[in-house]
Amino acid sequence: MRASGAWGARRAARLALLVALSAAGSYVKIPSLTGTPALDSAPGYFAALGFGGADGGLVAGIGHLLTALTAGFPLGLPIHLFIALGMAGCAAAAAGLLRLAGAWAACAGAVLLNGFAFPALFILIPGFGPAFFAAMGSPLFVASAVNVGLAALAWLGATRARLLPRRGPAPFLERRGGPAGAGGGEDLSAGGAGPDGPSGPGGTGAGGTAP
Repeated sequence: MRASGAWGARRAARLALLVALSAAGSYVKIPSLTGTPALDSAPGYFAALGFGGADGGLVAGIGHLLTALTAGFPLGLPIHLFIALGMAGCAAAAAGLLRLAGAWAACAGAVLLNGFAFPALFILIPGFGPAFFAAMGSPLFVASAVNVGLAALAWLGATRARLLPRRGPAPFLERRGGPAGAGGGEDLSAGGAGPDGPSGPGGTGAGGTAP
């Protein structure tokens, strides 16, 4: 019996590889009070940009649990499960912003959500409050910017090498009107579904998508 389109062997292998990369990144820490900010979410954001919010959210959520595990779950398992859900939401939001507003908006939105808006919720949680947010704000913002930046560079390289389809309405770090073969002038407004599916109307590549 053939695997379903949602969980085919190719997708399962891709997710396993990205989770493995998250596990490796979880050991590259950003100095902080809790020891949990690390380079674990870059594969999740790469998956969100390249394959959609469902894959990105899954990888980002598992990535946080892995980095929390390396630090001994310093905030307690329930809080880290909550953070994992938040990380999944941030990655899914990046995928949605990519489709709606382009890569710059996706990256900026992911950094602001992951590095500021989501951590700010801890101000309202008893036992954390403004002091916790003040102590963790800078490390989390730096970690978010580094993770999203690494993911964006990897995704850009993969799309320019035609290893991934181009997704989103605007080019990233490229000028419109350049030679298409050099990756500089292709309009991203045309459709394209997911990497494992047929191309959308007007799209030329294999194409992809949120939480």
